[in-house]
Amino acid sequence: MKLAIVRSVAALAAATVLSLGFAGAGLAASPAALEKVVVAGWSKPITEVTNLLVDEDKGFFKAKGLDLQYVPGAGGGDAIRNILTGQADLAFTDPGSFFAALEKGEKLRAIYDIYPQNVFNVVSLKSRNITKPADLKGKKIGVYSLSSGTRQNLLVLLHQAGLRESDVTIVVTGLLNFAPLMQGQVDATAATDTGLLVGRQKGLADVNVMEVKNHLNVSSDLFVVREETYQQKKELLKKFLAGYRDSINWMIQQPEEAAALAVRRAIDGKDAAVNLDVIRLRNLASVSATTQKKGLGAFDMDVLQKAADTYLALGLVQRAIKVSEVVSQDLLPAK
Repeated sequence: MKLAIVRSVAALAAATVLSLGFAGAGLAASPAALEKVVVAGWSKPITEVTNLLVDEDKGFFKAKGLDLQYVPGAGGGDAIRNILTGQADLAFTDPGSFFAALEKGEKLRAIYDIYPQNVFNVVSLKSRNITKPADLKGKKIGVYSLSSGTRQNLLVLLHQAGLRESDVTIVVTGLLNFAPLMQGQVDATAATDTGLLVGRQKGLADVNVMEVKNHLNVSSDLFVVREETYQQKKELLKKFLAGYRDSINWMIQQPEEAAALAVRRAIDGKDAAVNLDVIRLRNLASVSATTQKKGLGAFDMDVLQKAADTYLALGLVQRAIKVSEVVSQDLLPAK
C-alpha cells in the first residue's frame, strides 16, 4: 500500500515539479535583507505542515528574500481572523471558513489551492452502527473547533441527509479527538485523513468512516489574503507562493527527509515513521488533475464554484458567491 502511495505521488507530481533549485547558502539573503511574511495556520505547527516549519534547515523562503513566521490557530476561522486583525499576511484556511467570511462582507481573495482534495471524514466505532449521514441524527459528534473545517464538512454531511446542526450535539474535542471517541464521550468525530491515520496507530480500530469527498470533493485548504493585501503586496505574495511551491515540491520528492526534520520541528513529530505516513497523505492531497496541467496551487474553478453553490443550496451560506470574483491565480509561479 505504501509503495502504491509513493508511486501515485510520483506520477501526479511529475507534471508539476519545477526545476527545484532548492535554496543553498549562496542563494539565501542576509538576515538584514529579509522581508517578514506571516502565515496564520489553522493548526499548531504540526507534521502535515512540515514544509512551513523547516526554513531554518532548508531556506526555501529565505532564498526568496523572506523571513517566514507561522501563527498557530484552532481552525480555519481562526486563520481568517488573524489576517483580518492584521496578525498575519496569509490565512491557511478551508473553503467553508472562506465562504462564511465572504458572506459576512469581508473583502478576501484566495490565491493558492493548497490541498485540491477533500481530506475530511466522520468516524465512528462500528458498535455505534453509524454508516450513513442520516444515522448521525441525535448523536454527539466531536470537532476540532467550532471554527474548523471539521465542523464545516460535518455540516455538509448532515445536509446530505436533510439534517441541520441542531439535529446533533457538537462537542469541541481539539485536534486529538479520537480519545473522546474511544472513551465513549462522543458517538462520532469529524476529522481528517491524517487525524484518522494517527488515531489508528494509537489503537483506534473497528470503525466506520464516511468520507466527505464522496459527497463534495472540494479543496480542503487555500491560501487566503485580505483584498487590501492582494492589491498592495503582490510582490511579497509572489515570493511567498514561489517559496511555498518549492517547499511542497521538496516534501513530495523527499518525504523521508521531511519526516526526519519533523521530529525536531513539529510538535507532534516524535515518531519519524508516523511522520512519513502523514506527509505522504498530505503529498497526495496537494496534487490533482488540474495541478498536473497547470502546476501546484492552481485552482479548478468549476469545482470551487460547485462548492460555493452547494454551500448555498445547503443553507451553509445565505447568498450566492461568484468565485471568479474572489479567486485570483495571477500570483502563482510559472509552471
